Amino acid sequence: MALTTAKWTIDDYHRMIAAGILDERRVELLRGEIVEIPLEGEAHAYFSSEAGKYLIRLLGDRATVRLSKLITLPNDSKPEPDIAVVQRLGREYLSHHPYPENIFWLIEYSDSSLDKDLEVKSQIYAEVGIAEYWVVNLRKKQLIVFRDCQDGYASKFTLAGGTIFPLAFLSIAVSVDAIIS
Repeated sequence: MALTTAKWTIDDYHRMIAAGILDERRVELLRGEIVEIPLEGEAHAYFSSEAGKYLIRLLGDRATVRLSKLITLPNDSKPEPDIAVVQRLGREYLSHHPYPENIFWLIEYSDSSLDKDLEVKSQIYAEVGIAEYWVVNLRKKQLIVFRDCQDGYASKFTLAGGTIFPLAFLSIAVSVDAIIS
């Protein structure tokens, strides 16, 4: 007998949260599946926080930098990236988390979740048209950049230093060292 896995919609997920079912769990919704989020280690917390502060200073009024906040995706996903660089929509975010069309790029800091972030999340983000996605490999101190969203990301490259120019802000040089160390 084959097993059938129950898939959850974003509305189902919201009802579970409202009912308190997920209160004691660190989870996110990925393609209709509720997935545990590993506890954040010290390096993860430090580097993502420092990078967030750096990006806030660097981008100024051009974008909003959201740290560990949910985004809403149409493929029944409600992930919580470490950093989301999004349009400045102010109070509009009182009625919804950023949608793909509001997102300039996303950053995940990865140690124990590296495989999930490189494989699963990169596919989920590409499916909905997020133009750029960065993964910081905390083990190797590298920035892995996914770009050129088509049927998946057509471009993937790794940086260990230097500068990168985000697709949404080609005139802004982002220090890779400020993101990874």
